[in-house]
Amino acid sequence: MKKLSKTSKMVRERTRKDAQLVEFDRRDLGDDIRASRTRRVLTRPLQPTSILLDRDLVEKLRKKGAKRGLGYQTMLKVIVREHVDEY
Repeated sequence: MKKLSKTSKMVRERTRKDAQLVEFDRRDLGDDIRASRTRRVLTRPLQPTSILLDRDLVEKLRKKGAKRGLGYQTMLKVIVREHVDEY
């Protein structure tokens, strides 16, 4: 069997992924979604804010958030929501 070069493997992999995307786009999931009887998720309106934070605090938030797969702003929201009633 002939060994494929690295570029041939990359092209083959990209083509396979593209085929998967085409197949996904081809399918109409509307009936499945309607049959599942799920409801639309409603979110509360958010209030935009602005806050100045020390760089070391932002870095700590980034590290803590990365452990949970979150960004630093989302991590800050989680911390505030969990602890706001303590004050």
